Amino acid sequence: MNIEIRTDKHINGNERLIEYVRSELKDEFGRYSEKITHFEVHLSDENGERGGSDDKRCMIEARPAGFKPIAVSHKAGNIDHAIHGAIDKLKRRVEHTFVKTEPQRGQKPNWSEKDDTIADDLEN
Repeated sequence: MNIEIRTDKHINGNERLIEYVRSELKDEFGRYSEKITHFEVHLSDENGERGGSDDKRCMIEARPAGFKPIAVSHKAGNIDHAIHGAIDKLKRRVEHTFVKTEPQRGQKPNWSEKDDTIADDLEN
């Protein structure tokens, strides 16, 4: 799982912040480490030096193998809340994406013909 983190000129992208974001992503998405190949995180302060409420923004793009990229963003009053808000949104979207592709309870899995032959042999 590759994780890229970028900041704008108003956010100090120090090593502590980078390791914090990496740790949070690994904690939340560790179970999908085989399915998600890449994360891109963009942290920004939309108002810069002027300040303001909810001006910190975190945008995260996840690239699940075999699927289109999934991107979410969240604005908050501080960078920590922006990061966690975006991670929560991304977690829901990723889980929804992977649940849609799994066979539902009581349905036959979507196997290829070769696998279907094996399944027929097991049933007989």
